[in-house]
Amino acid sequence: MAQETFASKISQSLNRVSSRNGICGSDVHIFQVPFVKVPTATTPDPLTGETLPITMGHEFSGTVVELGEGADGNKFPVGQNVIVEPIFSCMKASCGACTAGTRNLCPLVNCIGIGGFGGGLAEYITVDELLVHRLPDGIPLDIGAMLEPLAVSWHCVKRSEFKPNDTVLISGAGPIGLFLLKVLRRELAQEHGATLVVDPLSTDVVNATMKATDGLGVHIAFDAAGIQATMTAAVQSVRARGKVVNVASWEKPPQIDLNLCLLKEITILSSNTYTGDHPDMLEAVAAGRFAGLEGLITGKVALDDVVEKGFNALINDKDSHVKILIHP
Repeated sequence: MAQETFASKISQSLNRVSSRNGICGSDVHIFQVPFVKVPTATTPDPLTGETLPITMGHEFSGTVVELGEGADGNKFPVGQNVIVEPIFSCMKASCGACTAGTRNLCPLVNCIGIGGFGGGLAEYITVDELLVHRLPDGIPLDIGAMLEPLAVSWHCVKRSEFKPNDTVLISGAGPIGLFLLKVLRRELAQEHGATLVVDPLSTDVVNATMKATDGLGVHIAFDAAGIQATMTAAVQSVRARGKVVNVASWEKPPQIDLNLCLLKEITILSSNTYTGDHPDMLEAVAAGRFAGLEGLITGKVALDDVVEKGFNALINDKDSHVKILIHP
């Protein structure tokens, strides 16, 4: 019944060829130990009705090769390069999250390439027109495949209510952490915009942060790492009435010192994927506000090498890789 309800909400579809697909941190977690919403071989996703195996990939760009009946050929002509906003939800009138325009918070929310509906590692995929966005002219498909995690960071910065001249701590130098730097639009002091880079294995993050902020602490601490040490440092590093923003998925929920949060009146909030953020983000991309994104691409791999040069490279050589793209 849930599957029929969801299907009834799909108005048009686009057949398209997947050209570039980025490997997400969530993909790596699923590859190792599934802990996000993944169907099993016997338990289907409640919306897609699919069980394993599922074709993976939710960070992808591609080119329209065929239109479904009723699709907007003016907006999406054959040959148009596009990106996909991969999250889908129940879209039921009884769902408070979906009706409020926050389908990213629907209890049944999932992603193309995780819950089913094909995935970016497929040669071809059919996608609901409502989830497709034109790639701005002049933006290559490689960059297009990186705009899904950029949207995650864009939404996160909006949630934080960041203001110019706010000081910020970002824990986690993976794709989301580096995209956060891009969205925050700091002046380039180091390669991707950080004014201070600290190795948490050899340096006390809290002391370094306090020293850099004249003992006040930062206005906002973003946790894009998802480990206990980074959350602890985030709470300790924000100033009075500062904010801690969680944008990480946790295998084990962290412990948070609520007494310290009380004494400093810290605001703790979270950011989950995105909702309605793509148009503004793509406008900013088209305006050239995210120069240098190609520098975050540390590998381009053929589909046959996706395990060894894709997943295993990200697992075993984290220091050398940020974003690896797969060409299906």
